[in-house]
Amino acid sequence: MDFIDQLKQFTKRVETVRETVQTEEATKTALIMPFFAMLGYDVFNPLEFVPEYTADIGIKKGEKVDYAIVKDGEPVILVECKAASENLDKHDSQLFRYFGTTAAKFAILTNGIMYRFYTDLDNQNKMDDTPFLTINILDIRGNQVPELKKFCKAEFDVNSIFSTASELKYVHAFKAIFADLLENPTDDFTRLFLQTCYSGQKTQNVLDKFRPILKKALNDQISEMMNDKIKTALGGSGGSVSVSDTKPVDPPEEVVPGENAEEKRVPNIVTTEEELEFYFIAKNLLSEIANIHDITYKDTESYINILYKGNTRKWICRLRLTDAQKTLIIPDANKKERLNSKVC
Repeated sequence: MDFIDQLKQFTKRVETVRETVQTEEATKTALIMPFFAMLGYDVFNPLEFVPEYTADIGIKKGEKVDYAIVKDGEPVILVECKAASENLDKHDSQLFRYFGTTAAKFAILTNGIMYRFYTDLDNQNKMDDTPFLTINILDIRGNQVPELKKFCKAEFDVNSIFSTASELKYVHAFKAIFADLLENPTDDFTRLFLQTCYSGQKTQNVLDKFRPILKKALNDQISEMMNDKIKTALGGSGGSVSVSDTKPVDPPEEVVPGENAEEKRVPNIVTTEEELEFYFIAKNLLSEIANIHDITYKDTESYINILYKGNTRKWICRLRLTDAQKTLIIPDANKKERLNSKVC
């Protein structure tokens, strides 16, 4: 199973059990240990995944971090755990104290839902105040998956992760700044845009006048770009769809024994906008488990057939439209019609 599939499966597990997890110990057992097991670590091997790892701080002895992931006898990742209901904002100082007393290069603060990844980009052996990567296990972004995969046991490389940590830190900072500017454009930001399209003096009144206009323009542009990407994902690089764009090349028609090919009538097939809409919805829903370019369709006189790789023997579902009702047909394991569901 690919890592992305494991991650999706794990996310579903967390969604199922998180409401029943009330304490820190329950969070460790139900959420955190399975997370690291998914990353490939043997959470029951104390030589690899050490619980209650000692991290003495100066004269203060016996301080322990919840877990340490050990490689070649040395800790490489410290893990501090909190209950699933806890807000992590008030707990990073404890991990900060532990970090400088061990050889670990990375530290993770988690409540089983949120995972904050830290290192020492600003000062060596001193944990940074802000994480270089923050992951919500219930809302993982596509660009975060390869970064999380680097922490898998089979992929883990200190130098590789550290080299990208700086980039991730500043990417996160730039995105936060940009999001704030989209909502509240500063004078300097507004002036930057006016320099290329407004020849008058950039007085405070002018800046105040154009600030809401700039905000609207930028947000509209982002919305248009997102719409274009969605259209492209659903219907081809042109962002628009026609029957000829999406319809796969039909495989040769099977000859039915005893049928006279010369007497076959020409089928009257018309692909309607409603059928195409159904096709795009199905394609979008299946995009998480298959390449969208492998999801095709074949229209017939009585129904539209959603196919995998244009193969009529690998049909996914069918929609039969009549004036009276719309019926969704789902196949059984033998690709026979199993379930007819009236959808309208």
